[in-house]
Amino acid sequence: ATCVSAQAADTVRVRGTVESLNGTTLSVKTREGANAKIMLKDGWQVSSVAKASVDDIKPGDYVGIASLPTASGGDGALEVLIFPAAMKGTGEGSYAWDLKPNSTMTNATVADAVKSVDGRTLTVAYKGKEKKISIPDGTPIVTFAPATASDIKAGATVFVPSEKATDGSMSSARVVVGTNGVVPPM
Repeated sequence: ATCVSAQAADTVRVRGTVESLNGTTLSVKTREGANAKIMLKDGWQVSSVAKASVDDIKPGDYVGIASLPTASGGDGALEVLIFPAAMKGTGEGSYAWDLKPNSTMTNATVADAVKSVDGRTLTVAYKGKEKKISIPDGTPIVTFAPATASDIKAGATVFVPSEKATDGSMSSARVVVGTNGVVPPM
């Protein structure tokens, strides 16, 4: 029998600006205005985001797309992350996301990309399902790029997928930091 620990952590996505990085304690002023202290786990990793374009998205690529339902049916992208090949399969699926109310995140493989008058529409495949997502012109499209801890400086924009323990403490093994004027759109 499997036993689920009462100490199970909740996933919390911290978005905001860096106040400080002191050793392995990251202090962030969140987009909601609160202060968050996140303990960075042993072996934590940092990456930045680099601008990409809709023309960089090819069938077979693995993408993460935050989207909202559109009035005409289907979904419209809020942002697109093109994963490096080594991260293919990360978090595959489509699930509720907190970028905006009612948004979803779909991590999937691009089955086909169709160019139309109104930007592009991608058909993405995950876990035996397909979803069509339109990418309006002007949608932020990024890919991961190298970064170092020195990029995590006061005022930098960060996205930190974290775990919140029952005592309220937060920890994370990954920080995505904005560099060169490109901020994490997810």
